[in-house]
Amino acid sequence: MPLPPLIWDSVDAEAVPPEGMDLLWSTGWRHFGKQFFRYSVAEHAGQWQGIVPLRIDLQACSLSKSQRRVLRKNADLTVLWTPVSVSEETVAMFERHKGRFKENVPESLSCFLGELTEKGPCQCLELQCRLGDRLVAVSFVDVGHRAVSSVYGIFEPEESRRSLGIFTMLLELEWARQQGFRYHYPGYAMTGPSHYDYKKQFSAMEGLDWASGEWLPLGKSELKEDVLLDDGA
Repeated sequence: MPLPPLIWDSVDAEAVPPEGMDLLWSTGWRHFGKQFFRYSVAEHAGQWQGIVPLRIDLQACSLSKSQRRVLRKNADLTVLWTPVSVSEETVAMFERHKGRFKENVPESLSCFLGELTEKGPCQCLELQCRLGDRLVAVSFVDVGHRAVSSVYGIFEPEESRRSLGIFTMLLELEWARQQGFRYHYPGYAMTGPSHYDYKKQFSAMEGLDWASGEWLPLGKSELKEDVLLDDGA
């Protein structure tokens, strides 16, 4: 598959209004802390692949059978939305979670949230999932005017059978829909197989075409109905 036009941009921004975040996400930008970036190619498994920014049309999104199973499997969890606040409990879980990675192992949550999480460039919320008193999953979500964007998600490795990366994303979608947002941006995928493929199984998924700037539906052949590759990132 041919590579897309080369795009490799980066810029720092201390504060961006909600409408500005919508515009940035719609043109392929993401951010970790104050660093905003977008790129159209990346090296994976020893070869260069195209990067595809993703978004979900919340008005058209529906659940698959496997996603409904994930919701039922985790019905015993308590869910809480709060302003972003990285606790010692969350940091400890992150250290266990990053042991799942063989390549591009993240150093700390500050790589994704910035050094001062409470002073990010936009509003950021934290989704916590607990089994009794024990924290088992956390995801971080940026909030714009008409859209939201997943920043990062972690879960307790010993609870991997629960597909918690999928579960928190499903919760993000439902919350965003209830709040009246139009789009959810779950990050990037690659044109070839990768550990990001779990994102492709969600319905109403669109990919940004770098050449035209248009958001186009992902091909049905890329949707994996019954494969839950729970990466959590």
